[in-house]
Amino acid sequence: MKKILMGTFLITAVTFCNYSFAQNDANAKKILDKVSANIKTIPALKASFTYITQNKNKSEKNTESGILYMKGNKYYFKRGVNEIFSNGIKTWNYNGNDEVIVENVDASDEEAFTPQKFLSDFYEKEYTYQLISSSGDYYTIQLTPIDKRKNFKQVYIYINKSKNLVTKAKIWDKAGNTIDFTLSNIDTKASLPDSKFVFDTSTHPGVEVITQ
Repeated sequence: MKKILMGTFLITAVTFCNYSFAQNDANAKKILDKVSANIKTIPALKASFTYITQNKNKSEKNTESGILYMKGNKYYFKRGVNEIFSNGIKTWNYNGNDEVIVENVDASDEEAFTPQKFLSDFYEKEYTYQLISSSGDYYTIQLTPIDKRKNFKQVYIYINKSKNLVTKAKIWDKAGNTIDFTLSNIDTKASLPDSKFVFDTSTHPGVEVITQ
């Protein structure tokens, strides 16, 4: 469930491209490095998001919304009825009904995805990158996965210049379907208690706890 939910969120939200560049774009790297450094200085972040999927022919469209909290290595993520809690030591994946899966966080697992990675240093090892546009309020950067087995063929990330954060992403999968992800109502000075990042069984009576 963790891979389905987080992978659909925001690993979804950054694993992608079909083109191949001979080398990374130095200008893009400067921008990405600045974003990565900035997110690490933010004590806590709270934001809303929208997640829109659309098929190749644009005949089917689905829109979902949710919320994201981050604090250090902790995070909370809700999309629909599904929720993920992580206090940096354990992760709870709650299906919103009758089951929560508990896993230990493996800090050495480079494949594990977190919102922190998505918003900061995800680009370092797995992607090449190119600055597509710097006009208007956003920098637009295209990412290319080094591993061509990825399920996505192209992604654009949009970096808000005033906030110095990734606030939008557009992904094309290999079938031509698209995913649009947008952060809004971003509060980088949020007051978030540590309890927000732990699943409380006492407030969810009857939920089956599955430890992995």
